[in-house]
Amino acid sequence: MAEKVFEVQNPILFTGLHNELLEMLKNAYPNLKIVARGLEIKLIGTEEDILLAEAILEQMKHIIQKQGHINEVQLKDLLNNQKTVIFTQKDAKPILFGANGQPILAKTVNQKRMVQASAENDIVFAIGPAGTGKTYTAVAIAVNALKNKQVKRIVLVRPAVEAGESLGFLPGDMKEKVDPYLRPLYDALDDMIHAEKLKSYLENKVIEIVPLAYMRGRTLNNAFIILDEAQNATSAQMKMFLTRLGMDSKIIATGDLTQIDLPKKTLSGLKHAVQLLKDIKGIAFVELDGRDVVRHPLVKKIIEAYEYADSLKDNTGQNLS
Repeated sequence: MAEKVFEVQNPILFTGLHNELLEMLKNAYPNLKIVARGLEIKLIGTEEDILLAEAILEQMKHIIQKQGHINEVQLKDLLNNQKTVIFTQKDAKPILFGANGQPILAKTVNQKRMVQASAENDIVFAIGPAGTGKTYTAVAIAVNALKNKQVKRIVLVRPAVEAGESLGFLPGDMKEKVDPYLRPLYDALDDMIHAEKLKSYLENKVIEIVPLAYMRGRTLNNAFIILDEAQNATSAQMKMFLTRLGMDSKIIATGDLTQIDLPKKTLSGLKHAVQLLKDIKGIAFVELDGRDVVRHPLVKKIIEAYEYADSLKDNTGQNLS
């Protein structure tokens, strides 16, 4: 039996005026002893049950902070949603619990392969189309490693390359110029780390988010390094990036070989790495596809339509349909 104490500032908001919310929690976790006393809610039971109940309490806390209270309907929705996640992901353990207490899971077979590959290898390439959860899963793996003190810092990297744009034409200082390119990484972090903690991590460079060009000359020890949008790194940049790997560090590089925004006749560093490094022990490649799409259902259909169109093109890029 394990025990966990969850601290609260206003207990009645968690238990309900007549303990109706507390009774809902007890009914949801019949094998768990839940005791509300003073400014504490004590959870006694198996570690698995405690983690689940704690996740719900974290979500309740988030709602209470946002709107000043939580009602029975909202708690019921939280509990039902958690049961749905557990039912559909019976064999999946959470990578970690997010900022609002929601379990963050590898939701597809290939996302699970990413998690496993990172556990077994120091460098992982995750390759697949938009919406397959490459970046989100990679950030979750890195944040979990940081929380478990497996690494001392996280470095999130992106090439500042987009179709039809260049940094020089964007307004503002360098940070303002590169932030739009790094927004997906911020979004993932917002889901996984409480705002105040994340702010502290960023200010103290426990978590760094940097353009790829700023990586030259560095050696990163005891770090988890993620290269997002790796298809937009040149071959020389990819070599530079991979050789930043220091002792007790790991790398995940994510990318989509169908969305290369480099100038024509410039070889994608991701494509080159796939060809060059595929047989090296300690480096793993995970391919994701339309079956891994976890965005709106239409995204999967859009990807399939474009893949079909690409299959009709000849080697010159001309459409044969």
